[in-house]
Amino acid sequence: MSSVNLMAREVAAKIVFYGPGLSGKTTTLRKVYETVRPAHRGEMMSIATEGDRTLFFDFLPVKVERVGDCSVRLALYTVPGQVFYNATRKLVLQGADGVVFVADSQAEAMDANRESLANLEENLLENGIRLDRFPLVMQWNKRDLESTLSVEELRRELNPRGVPDFETAATNGRGVLDTLKTITRLVIKDLRAKRIVPPPRPAPPPPGTAPAGLEAQLAQHLTQRQPPAAPLSPAPRTLTAPAPPRVEPAPMPAPAAVVNTAARLLGATSALAPGDLFDHARAAEAAFVAADYTTCVTACTDAVRRAMAFAGEGTLAQQAFLLHVDGADLLRLQGLSTQPHLRVDDAAFSLYVLMQVFVRLNAVGLPTAG
Repeated sequence: MSSVNLMAREVAAKIVFYGPGLSGKTTTLRKVYETVRPAHRGEMMSIATEGDRTLFFDFLPVKVERVGDCSVRLALYTVPGQVFYNATRKLVLQGADGVVFVADSQAEAMDANRESLANLEENLLENGIRLDRFPLVMQWNKRDLESTLSVEELRRELNPRGVPDFETAATNGRGVLDTLKTITRLVIKDLRAKRIVPPPRPAPPPPGTAPAGLEAQLAQHLTQRQPPAAPLSPAPRTLTAPAPPRVEPAPMPAPAAVVNTAARLLGATSALAPGDLFDHARAAEAAFVAADYTTCVTACTDAVRRAMAFAGEGTLAQQAFLLHVDGADLLRLQGLSTQPHLRVDDAAFSLYVLMQVFVRLNAVGLPTAG
């Protein structure tokens, strides 16, 4: 599921909280929701039964400040712990970039922990993923209770590979954010190893040091050159007759190629974009101005997917129906995103679809403030 906006330097990743029923997965997400600043969190959605068991999943988009020089947006999910909802667990697990296994530390829950961990490994294998090569963090939950197993025994039974693990008490939040930070680092490390996340930008040289390379040194030398100083005394006056006034020709209009590019970056798409998607819209417009039509289409496709998500959970067709967005245009945009060679009209159409989605969001008052 991970996606990257190279222009905005933003990475979107999916993390799933897995474990047996009533182990504390939903409580963990609720505590994350309460802890994260409102400006950096989305809406938490949950479907639960009367017994407080998550029937489908919880979804909580959280924006992490920075990882290196990339901003990260996490989509946090939980799965139903009951065995008879395994089809739903498979569905939620698809496209995951990392997993937090939430184990119940109570002795009577050990069998359920083993069964759920084996189920996780089996479902990942169906997606062609081996658990021992996948970002994983173990969360020993309910450590605030008295009848809990020792951490050494939990590690022996459930963590023979020695992946990072944390003692947590989801009800009061102890250890929850440490778990989230660690799985985030593992996910980003894995995405970088797969060359999905761009490497960090090289740091600029310290002030006062010459940059490496002849070309860079010449550039620095040219930028440091100062114009010649004005003479200290005025030039001697002469008694010649005054010259007739010179009529300056009217200035020629500057060609379009030299119009300030920065002024064109804030175009119609950026003006329509909600605050959360402003950077994505600006990146798409910048790519269009630079004639990088492939990047423009990619940025528009990513922004459209994010914008449609404001309509709630469901398929793209369902979201388009709710927002009254032309489904044929969305299908064509999806088709363009898979094409190797794109033209200017393809990029312009992508911007048109993105503006269409933004207009519909504004019409229905989404996203809501707060």
